[in-house]
Amino acid sequence: LGRERYGVEDPKFLRLRYGVQVNSLGLTESQPENNIIRIVLEALAVTLGRDARARALQLPAWNEALGLPRPWDQQWSLRIQQILAYETDILDYPDIFEGSVVMDGLVEEMVADARAEMAVVAEHGGAVQAVPYMKTQLVESHRARVGRIERGEQKVIGQNVFTESSPSPLQEGEDGGILTVDSAVEQQQIDAVIAWRSARDAAAVDAALLALGEAAADPNVNLMPATLAAAQAGVTTGEWSEELRAVFGEYRGPTGVGDAAAAPSDDALDDLRDRVERVSEALGRRIKILVGKPGLDGHSNGAEQIAVRARDAGMDVVYEGIRLTPERIAATAVQEGVHVVGLSILSGSHAQLIPDVLAELRDAGADDVPVVVGGIIPPNDERALLAAGVARVYTPKDFEVSKIMGDIVDLVAERYEVAAPSAT
Repeated sequence: LGRERYGVEDPKFLRLRYGVQVNSLGLTESQPENNIIRIVLEALAVTLGRDARARALQLPAWNEALGLPRPWDQQWSLRIQQILAYETDILDYPDIFEGSVVMDGLVEEMVADARAEMAVVAEHGGAVQAVPYMKTQLVESHRARVGRIERGEQKVIGQNVFTESSPSPLQEGEDGGILTVDSAVEQQQIDAVIAWRSARDAAAVDAALLALGEAAADPNVNLMPATLAAAQAGVTTGEWSEELRAVFGEYRGPTGVGDAAAAPSDDALDDLRDRVERVSEALGRRIKILVGKPGLDGHSNGAEQIAVRARDAGMDVVYEGIRLTPERIAATAVQEGVHVVGLSILSGSHAQLIPDVLAELRDAGADDVPVVVGGIIPPNDERALLAAGVARVYTPKDFEVSKIMGDIVDLVAERYEVAAPSAT
C-alpha cells in the first residue's frame, strides 16, 4: 500500500510501528480473578511473534469491571509485562511463527479481509467520509458478540458457564478491591484552576485567545503556533477549546445506532417485542427511552447496545452519543417526552453525575420519569444511587441485554400504571 499508493521507497518508512492498549471489553465482574489470565493471554498475543511485536503495551487492571483500579492493581498489570520480558525467553529468539503454515494462512486471510474493508472505505470516499459506516460496523460487531454470549455460543468463564464460585479474597477489605476517590478531590481541582487563573497575566491570556481565534478563522493558517503561544500564556484547555468551538462549532460523532442493521429474530427478542407492543398500546403511544452518556466518559459500547436493542424491540430511542451534560440530558428528556431515561457511566463519576441528572430532571418538572443506570458501579454506590431515586442499576454481571430491556418495560408499565405483560 505504501509503495503502490503513496510511492514510498525507503524501507524504513514502510515499517509498521504500533502500540497496543489491551481491550478491557472481555473483563468480567463475575469471578474477576479470572481477568488476570485473560490479560496475560492478550499480552502474549501482541508480544510472542518478534516480527509483529507491539512496540508499546498498556494492560488493563484485573478489577476494571468492578470499579477504578488502585495503584497496587495497576502495578500488577505492569508486573505482567516485566515478568514476560525478564523471566521468560520471549525476547531471545527470532520470530517463532516464521514458516508456520497455520500462521501464514491466518495472516493471508487477515490481509485479504483488510483489503476488502479498505475497498469499502474507498467506495465511501475515504476514511473521513466513511466514519459513519465504520462506526456502524463497530456497533454491529459488538452486537454480534453480545448476542453470542447471551445465547451461550461464546463461552465466558464465570459469566455464562462455570458460574459457581467461592468468594474472591481479592474483593475483601473495606475498599471492596477498588479505588474510592474522595469527593473533595473535585473541589481541590476547581480551586487549583481558579488559583492558576488568578495568578497569570490576564492581558497576555486575552491576547493569546484573540490570536487563536483569528488563526482558527483563517483556513490558511497553521493553528499550532497560536496554540503553543496560548499554552505559554497560561490558557487552560477549557478556554482553548471554547475559543475553537466558537469558530468551528461542536462536532458530534455518528453513533452507529440508527444505521445498524435490524437484529435477527429469536425467542427472547420476539417475546420482548410483544411486551413492548402491549405496553405501548396501553400507554397510547410507543415506549420512548432516552439513552444518555453524561460527563467525559467515552466508553460507548454499553449505551449503544442498549439503544440498538431497545430499537430492535420496538421502542422509540433517543441517543445523542457521548459526553453530554446533565442539563442537556434533562432538557432532551423533557423535549422528547420520554417514558424512561437510561444513563451509562463507566468512568467512575456516577456518584457525582447521576444525582446531578436527577436534580436537573426535578428542576425541569420531570422527576416522575424513571431513571435507570448501567455501568461500572460498586455495590455501595449502587445502594446510594437507589436511595437517591434511581429506579434500577445494572452492572457488567447483567450481560443479558434482552432481560434488561424486559425489566425496563416492566418498570415503565409500573410507573405509568398500565398493565405489565408477563414474560413467556
